Amino acid sequence: MMPWILVGLGLVILLLSGDSLVRGAVNLSLRLGVPALIVSLTVVAFGTSAPELLVSIKAVQRDAPGIALGNVVGSNIANILLVLGVPAVLSRLHTSLCDSRKTYVQMLVASVLFIALAFWGVFTPDSGLVLLAALTVVMWTMYRDASAHRKANEEALLEELEEVDPDMPYWQIGVYLLLGLIGLPLGAHLLVDNATIIARQFGVSEAVIGLTLVAVGTSLPELATTVMAALRRQTEVAMGNVIGSNMFNLLAIIGVATFFGPIPVEREFLIYDLWVMLGASLALLPFVFGCRDITRRWGVVFVGFYAVYVVAVFH
Repeated sequence: MMPWILVGLGLVILLLSGDSLVRGAVNLSLRLGVPALIVSLTVVAFGTSAPELLVSIKAVQRDAPGIALGNVVGSNIANILLVLGVPAVLSRLHTSLCDSRKTYVQMLVASVLFIALAFWGVFTPDSGLVLLAALTVVMWTMYRDASAHRKANEEALLEELEEVDPDMPYWQIGVYLLLGLIGLPLGAHLLVDNATIIARQFGVSEAVIGLTLVAVGTSLPELATTVMAALRRQTEVAMGNVIGSNMFNLLAIIGVATFFGPIPVEREFLIYDLWVMLGASLALLPFVFGCRDITRRWGVVFVGFYAVYVVAVFH
C-alpha cells in the first residue's frame, strides 16, 4: 500500500512544483524584459512539461528506461483519447472553429520521425540530437508565425499567460523558483522509485507502468487545462494544448533524456504501442481538416478506446 501512497504523493509534488516553476519563470522573464511572446513559446512550454522531463531523466538514471519511454508514448495516447475525450463528454469541443492544421501536421511529422528512430532499437544521444534539431525547427516556425500575427497584441498575450504579475517582487519570484526546483526532482524520485516497486509487485513491466499509471499522472495538468478551456468554449486552447504537449513530449523529453543514458525500445512498443499512438493522432484528422466538432458522442468513443487500450496493455 505504501508504494501507491508514495506514487500519489510524488504526483502531487510534481504537479505543484511544475506550477510553481512556471509562475516563477514567467514572472522573472517578464521582469527582465523578455517579450511575452517568447515567454509563451519557451518558458511556459518547457515549464509545463517539466514533470514529464524530470520523470524520464530520473527513470533513465535509475536504470528503468521503460518508464521513460512509456511515459512519453502513453502520455501522447492519453492526451488525445483522454484529455480531449473527457472535456468533449462534458461540453462539445467546437474544433471546427479553430485552425490547427499546421501544428497538427507538425505533430504527425514528429510522430513519424519518433517511430522511425525507435526502429533502430535504442534511443541514443545521436537520436536525441535529431529530435532536438526537429524541435528547434518547430519552435522557430511557431515564433515566426506568432510574431506575424501578434506584433501589436502583446497585452492580449499577457492576459493569456496565467499567474502573470509584472510587479511581483523578486523575493516572491525566488520562492516560486526554489519550490519548483526542489520539488520537481523530489517528486520524480518518489514517483519513479515507487512505480518500479509496483511494477515488480504485480509482475508487469516498467513499460506498462509508464504507459498507464505514470502517463496518466503526468498528463493531469493537460487534462485540467483542457477541461477548463472546453467549459469556457476556448477550443483553440484545448486543441493547441494537446498538439503542443505531444510534440514537446516526442522531441524534447526523449531528446534530452538520451543524454543521461540509452533508452532501449522494447518489442511491444514496436508492434503495438507506437502504432496506437500514431492511430490516435490520425483520429484527429477529420476534426482538424474536416471542420468537424468533437461532440459528446465522439468524446465517449475516445474515452472508450482509451479504456480498451489500457485493458489490452495489462493483458
